[in-house]
Amino acid sequence: MKEAITGFCIAAVLWTVMFSPWTAPHVNFWVMMTCSGMTLTLYSTWAAPGWWKGIKLDLDNILLGAGLAAVLWGVFWVGDRLSSLMFDFARPQVDMIYSMKDGSNPWVLTALMLLIIGPAEEIFWRGYLQKSFSKRWNPNIGFVVTTLMYSLVHISKFNFMLIMAAAVAGFVWGLAYRFYPEKLGAIILSHALWDCAVFIWFPIM
Repeated sequence: MKEAITGFCIAAVLWTVMFSPWTAPHVNFWVMMTCSGMTLTLYSTWAAPGWWKGIKLDLDNILLGAGLAAVLWGVFWVGDRLSSLMFDFARPQVDMIYSMKDGSNPWVLTALMLLIIGPAEEIFWRGYLQKSFSKRWNPNIGFVVTTLMYSLVHISKFNFMLIMAAAVAGFVWGLAYRFYPEKLGAIILSHALWDCAVFIWFPIM
């Protein structure tokens, strides 16, 4: 348990550096995100060696991961339309999130999100933290606690839409892991594909 809490604290510091208005202007977001992902993957490997055992990327998991990513993109498309009607600040805040990719090579970002950023987040948040909390307490508490943690590390951006996006996505991936922990490979693929879809391939503008 101590290792899991320490891991969360490390993630919170890394996310604060990436998103805080006092530190974010001084770092390259994508370099920082990539290094953070690698750091958390290495930490997960140290704290829980063998997390990769049982991960499968057969046809069933590939289809499940792609399908989950597509459904989640649809949820965000609907959420974007509804939030824009309900809140005047919604669109400016979403545009602020998209501005983080300005000036970056889309091919490089696609590779980073597919191969490092997306997989690393799921390895740490679901494959390590949620699994650890589920073993310590029970799967329901593990799911709720991890989803809350995943949402809260984005709070330093002071962007309501970003926090809600993290909460919704974290809820979906956490719920999938809650009931199908053996499908971690599909969940990893889902996160990687969704990142690419929502940021590069089919941005919700």
